[in-house]
Amino acid sequence: MESDQDVLFLRTSQGAFRNKLSFGKRIEHYVIGRLLKEQFDVFLPVVDDDAVDIVVKRPDGKFIELQIKARSRNVQKGTSARFAAITHTDRPDYWFVFYSEHLDSIWLLSSKEFLENSILDKSGKRTIQFNTAKDEVNPKFSRFIVNNFDSLKI
Repeated sequence: MESDQDVLFLRTSQGAFRNKLSFGKRIEHYVIGRLLKEQFDVFLPVVDDDAVDIVVKRPDGKFIELQIKARSRNVQKGTSARFAAITHTDRPDYWFVFYSEHLDSIWLLSSKEFLENSILDKSGKRTIQFNTAKDEVNPKFSRFIVNNFDSLKI
């Protein structure tokens, strides 16, 4: 039989776990809302087997794929905009949207830009870190910060 303390721990740990999992989904919906507000046609894949969170139809009728990565403010100091263990090869018409809650910033990179600016580790996975050790935006990546998604219209 579970004690009151065990039940409290389970509720707390499950709540934290659920919150962590739902954070990424909440940010996906935030980005979807922003794209819709900017007059994009947005389509949602039923499954995410190919690292595609959103398909967007540009004004010229061309479709592009977006992968959204997000970091909450509840991460270890110095990692507020560190995105690691990403498997990726160059894909045309594929974009990454990175969001850091702590820095309240969105970075938008094409597949090619991501490959040029990320680090490949021995296991074949990539890491990109948009923050400095002091958890500030790294000026090296400030050119990728966006306030809107106009660059997807090109």
